[in-house]
Amino acid sequence: MKPLLRLFDFSRKVEYRIEILAGLTVAMTMIPESLSFAILAGFPPLVGLYAAFIMGLVTAVLGGRPGMISGGAGATAVVLIALMQSHGLEYVFAAVALAGVLQILVGVFKLGKFIRLVPQPVMYGFVNGLAVIIFMAQFEQFKTVVNGEVTWLSGTPLLIMAGLVALTIAIIVVMPKITKAIPPSLAAIIVVFGLVLGFGIDTKIVRDIAAVSGGLPPFHIPEVPLTLEMLQVIFPYALIMAGVGLTESLLTLNLVDEITSTRGNGNRESVAQGSANLLNGFFFGMGGCAMIAQTLVNLSAGARARVAGIVAALTILAIILVGAPVIERVPMAALTGVMIMVAIGTFEWISIRIVNKMPKQDVFVGILVAVITVWLHNLALAVLIGVIISALVFAWESAKRIRARKYTDAHGVKHYELYGPLFFGSVTAFTEKFDVQNDPKEVIIDFKDSRVADMSGIDALNKLTERYQKAGKKLHLKHLSPDCLLLLKNAEEVIDVNILEDPQYAVVSDRLA
Repeated sequence: MKPLLRLFDFSRKVEYRIEILAGLTVAMTMIPESLSFAILAGFPPLVGLYAAFIMGLVTAVLGGRPGMISGGAGATAVVLIALMQSHGLEYVFAAVALAGVLQILVGVFKLGKFIRLVPQPVMYGFVNGLAVIIFMAQFEQFKTVVNGEVTWLSGTPLLIMAGLVALTIAIIVVMPKITKAIPPSLAAIIVVFGLVLGFGIDTKIVRDIAAVSGGLPPFHIPEVPLTLEMLQVIFPYALIMAGVGLTESLLTLNLVDEITSTRGNGNRESVAQGSANLLNGFFFGMGGCAMIAQTLVNLSAGARARVAGIVAALTILAIILVGAPVIERVPMAALTGVMIMVAIGTFEWISIRIVNKMPKQDVFVGILVAVITVWLHNLALAVLIGVIISALVFAWESAKRIRARKYTDAHGVKHYELYGPLFFGSVTAFTEKFDVQNDPKEVIIDFKDSRVADMSGIDALNKLTERYQKAGKKLHLKHLSPDCLLLLKNAEEVIDVNILEDPQYAVVSDRLA
């Protein structure tokens, strides 16, 4: 008997040493990014670390893809920036919890499969737009407050900040060529932190942004009014966050499937992501989703089970509990350098190299999605618009493909052999192919290489039948597929066509006749 809930597969051999080392490495790479993303969105830094712990632990235990890492990701943090600025942190927590509920519903109703509808140009635009947002946000760290006004750094403070950021980037670039034993972003932060501390360099640190306490994630019911107006405020952000989070997570899941030659469970992952975000809303976390970079770090370290994700989450919690004083003294220049490299690594540079080889409409869609993402900071809307435009382009191209081979047989019956789908986009071209006035008394339309796809196609057939009837001629339909026959059967009250019996579909045809 198959168990109802299987959290771990004990039939598989787990290399615990590899899993533990991979988990520790992942934790070290997640901490700077979680801090940076929280600061980017205007949240207290600890909110990002709590999200990394909660997302990482819950999805590692309950998720549908062993080896995948989730945390406080930039894709979801960016969505909440506007809500944070307009209504504050409590509304953010409420939106995160509601996003979790929506994601759980997606998993329960098995809607995760619709991620397949996102075309590659849309994903290029989405990822590139996200990279630009992350990169542009780093310029805020080159500003300071003077006499209550925000102004750009200048003089020595600017040179120090720029120099430390450049040093951080240089270490991240050079480190992998020397050794891969230590994550380059972690090594960069340690070196810059040591220089600032050792030489007493006066520069902005995490504590200047917000204090980092060192307790367990506290249970906290979002302090928002339980009114319809509040729901109207948070629902759009929750919906966008849920969509963006699942898009990132399910695409990452597909990537891990390809790398490991195994198959994950998208619906189970949706439920896990939603459960983690729901907990985030009530335990002081900013929410999140799967993190592609950390997932690749985990897989490259050899991890294939759930152990590494659990170790990473518990390591982050341990650092929160005992390492808060250290985290508060981390230079912002180091985190800025890390985020600049994250932005560079996130950008799909291949999309630029192949731009002259892609269809023009795909290039347009990719650029449009990126522009909307950067301009509105609304990643879900950008993806939705991209999918709609791609669908319309596909419909237009498919509409041009319908054609008909015409001939008259020995009995004087004219045949139209159709090729291509009959749907809303092709009905005009379909209708123009028939010469009602000059056709013989009997006409047959052969659908062997075509199909009626929607109500527009049915309406076109109905109008064509009426035109032949008014001309005193008979129109027959032949070789309709079972789904087309069912479509016509359901619409028989508004359409009257003659189904020519065919041996392959005799039973269904008899019922319709």
